[in-house]
Amino acid sequence: MNRDKFTQGKRWVVKVGSSLVTNDGLGLDRRAIADWARQLVCLKATGMQLVLVSSGAVAEGVSRLGLTERPREIHLQQAAAAVGQMGVIQAYESCFMEHEVRAAQILLSHEDLSDRTRYLNARSTLQTLLELGAMPVVNENDTVATAELCFGDNDTLAALVANLINADGLVILTDQEGLFTADPRVAADARLVPSAAANDPSLADMAGAGGSLGRGGMQSKLNAAKLAARSGTDTVIARGRLTDVLMRLAKGEELGTHLYADSEPMTAREQWLAGQLSLAGTLVLDPGAVEVLRHSGRSLLAVGIQSVSGSFLRGDVVACHDHQGVEIARGLVNYDAVEVSRLCGKNSDQIESLLGYVGEEEIIHRDNLILL
Repeated sequence: MNRDKFTQGKRWVVKVGSSLVTNDGLGLDRRAIADWARQLVCLKATGMQLVLVSSGAVAEGVSRLGLTERPREIHLQQAAAAVGQMGVIQAYESCFMEHEVRAAQILLSHEDLSDRTRYLNARSTLQTLLELGAMPVVNENDTVATAELCFGDNDTLAALVANLINADGLVILTDQEGLFTADPRVAADARLVPSAAANDPSLADMAGAGGSLGRGGMQSKLNAAKLAARSGTDTVIARGRLTDVLMRLAKGEELGTHLYADSEPMTAREQWLAGQLSLAGTLVLDPGAVEVLRHSGRSLLAVGIQSVSGSFLRGDVVACHDHQGVEIARGLVNYDAVEVSRLCGKNSDQIESLLGYVGEEEIIHRDNLILL
């Protein structure tokens, strides 16, 4: 698969990891930050619209506070992020201002993207900043995110931002050349994977674990590429310290690993549903309901539900599993958990007698349902 679509794209999300931004934990690498800013400004001058997703707040905070390693306690991570984010955004602000480009700080939590209204507001803000010629700098809001709601790594956040703005390309800059067939640190025969489909299941066996500074590894980058592909976005994973790496990618040089979108793009609403990282509950479906959802494009009715878990409310996003525990779909539920439990296996014409009222005939309407 060639990179024409990626190269010719006019809207990119660029993600820079903690090990690059903080020079492997030795404080902010201001020279590297200045160089990425220069490249982004040069690309912007060609008419491209760019959003930068930068890690580094916690790692920079760890350095500023004199800690010996990234803390495990959530309150210490949040404190380090509060200190470190000051340094990160100051560095980007000063570097972009040297080129007379305004930077804009955007801090997001999972709750911002799980709530439909806040999701739309975030998209509107980013769109407006791009139209005004600003350079949005996005990071997770680590100072308020909790262990249950955090994105886990900024690879995922970058992919969700790509979905948010319908980006043509996602560039993940890392300390590796790209995805290898095996760990190149231990396997002499490891080869760089130049191109593959984002949803190719064989790629998972090639990924390794993350480092001590960040929370993501190659596996999180593959997951991000799959997530970005939902909006038709191609992803390139490349070494961030290569000379003029962004400029060379834009010119079509085949650096790193290109993971191309290999499925039809989802609608904005479908992307939002698919991108939910925290689900309120689970519905276990019988084989007949699984078959109907997968092949008939119909709504989920109570008769096809075998069991319910979770304490969700009407309007929450829930997962739909088959009897083996595999998630096959998710959607916005029309009844709360107690009500759905009463309706399991029942026909729609029994809803009123069981609940005393009828809201909707469907437990999840097909317009609010996304297959995975």
